[in-house]
Amino acid sequence: MDGATQPTDETWTVAGRTFRSRLIVGTGKYKDYAQNAAAAEAAGAEIVTVALRRVNLSDPSQPMLVDHVKPDRFTFLPNTAGCFTGEDAVRTLRLAREAGGWDLVKLEVLSNTPHLLPDMEETLRALKMLIAEGFQVMVYCSDDPVYAKKLEDAGAAAIMPAAAPIGSGRGIQNLLNLGLIIEQTKVPVLVDAGVGTASDAVVAMELGCEAVLMNTAIAEAKDPIRMARAMKHAVIAGREAYLAGRMGKRMYADPSSPLNGLI
Repeated sequence: MDGATQPTDETWTVAGRTFRSRLIVGTGKYKDYAQNAAAAEAAGAEIVTVALRRVNLSDPSQPMLVDHVKPDRFTFLPNTAGCFTGEDAVRTLRLAREAGGWDLVKLEVLSNTPHLLPDMEETLRALKMLIAEGFQVMVYCSDDPVYAKKLEDAGAAAIMPAAAPIGSGRGIQNLLNLGLIIEQTKVPVLVDAGVGTASDAVVAMELGCEAVLMNTAIAEAKDPIRMARAMKHAVIAGREAYLAGRMGKRMYADPSSPLNGLI
């Protein structure tokens, strides 16, 4: 088999850290930490996000995430889920750095609304404060190319636009905007939030995203471990298709076999 047609074994890099898996999984909504760990393994993930305000990392009298999702096996990506102001987000990540030495972090500052879409003004303000304090920040954001460029210019390590509202499972709602963000951005772009099933992950990767982050799509599946495996293969397939370069779309048929010289 020619080397060009072999399955890719690429890596991708964010903030100087290199990974093989392009699927990042969360640590919420599972029935317990053991199931969470099993799903992360089935997904082939190397990075797991950790909602610092919702996950037990320090109270040994209660079940602890680190007893199952091992820090020596996975890169922990602390996030600011549940924060609605820049100050809350910065305070949360300062505590994360003190507790675990983490400086690669995921910033999310949400609007306190039923849709929980990012508050982009607060997100940008919080990003600037975190950059000034030496954090390397992957930023959850709306699928707005203008704000995505502002985040990149402010020093974001990765841009992470929402495909749809958090936990909605509706898939990518604005292919045009996501494509524009990918086209203009020099740091990694990852779809974050709104993925519902494997085909959503394939579409994100076919567009050219570096990776996909998801939590609810796996955790709330009827069989989370099987869905984690499905997502692993979906991300690989989407990346392979992106690298292969899809055929052009046509208005009319183009027969697979020539019509000239028919018997």
